Amino acid sequence: MDFLQPSTWDEALAAKAAHPDAVPIAGGTDVMVELNFDRRRPPALLDLSRVAPLTEWGTDGDMLRVGAGVPYRRIIEELGGRLPGLAMAARTVGSPQIRNRGTVGGNLGSASPAGDAHPPLLAARAEVELASVRGVRRVPVESFFTGPKRSVLAPDELIAAFRVRTARAGEQFAKIGTRNAMVIAVCSFALALDPVRRTVGTGIGSAAPTPVRATAAEAFLVAELDWDSRGAVPPGVAAEFGRLVAAAAAPIDDVRGTAAYRRHALSVLARRALVWAWEGLR
Repeated sequence: MDFLQPSTWDEALAAKAAHPDAVPIAGGTDVMVELNFDRRRPPALLDLSRVAPLTEWGTDGDMLRVGAGVPYRRIIEELGGRLPGLAMAARTVGSPQIRNRGTVGGNLGSASPAGDAHPPLLAARAEVELASVRGVRRVPVESFFTGPKRSVLAPDELIAAFRVRTARAGEQFAKIGTRNAMVIAVCSFALALDPVRRTVGTGIGSAAPTPVRATAAEAFLVAELDWDSRGAVPPGVAAEFGRLVAAAAAPIDDVRGTAAYRRHALSVLARRALVWAWEGLR
């Protein structure tokens, strides 16, 4: 196995173009597990830990561009006030050691249906910035995933960053696992309410072949919420929202839970997230 270690972004893109089968590695929290269990044996590893631009973030109006190499710990500490939903999800990832190393870029690269960062990115309508020697393109995160652990990422492309609007409140993330910490989600749900644009965003994890939005639930809630006076959410509205979220999922039975349990849990998570997010706005 070859080990490639570029020190600049241009070198990284050139290396990926020359070695399209090389697997990128930054934090290594997913890749090293697969290597240790001999589930994967790529011809080369492309170490991106020395590429400084990947660890930077900046603002562009009300948008944030966050480098693919920014670890979860920094998402929590530096961006928690601007991306509260993603920060909530980041706090549920592994242990402190994993949060020090793991990255949202790596989570996107693995394209797991259970990725904790995926639902809040879906809810916030984020974009994934992909780069190669051919140029840069931006893909809406809902179009990024094509199947279990598959994405639109081309063999010569690397994930450079993700772009997302800032949000001071109105975002929530909730997750169910077989224990409280260091666990793969049985199912997860994210919600983003924007009272200025009067939009609703949702994200469902670990309950379909890919992370998905609940678009019917979003449309329902846009029409039902009292955006002007921000009165309390009627119980019937919360219940119907939960039902529509559960209906958007396509879960399976596996060792972590049944499809029926996942649907029920999603309806509960959606109702709770709605109340919490709305109260935060009120």
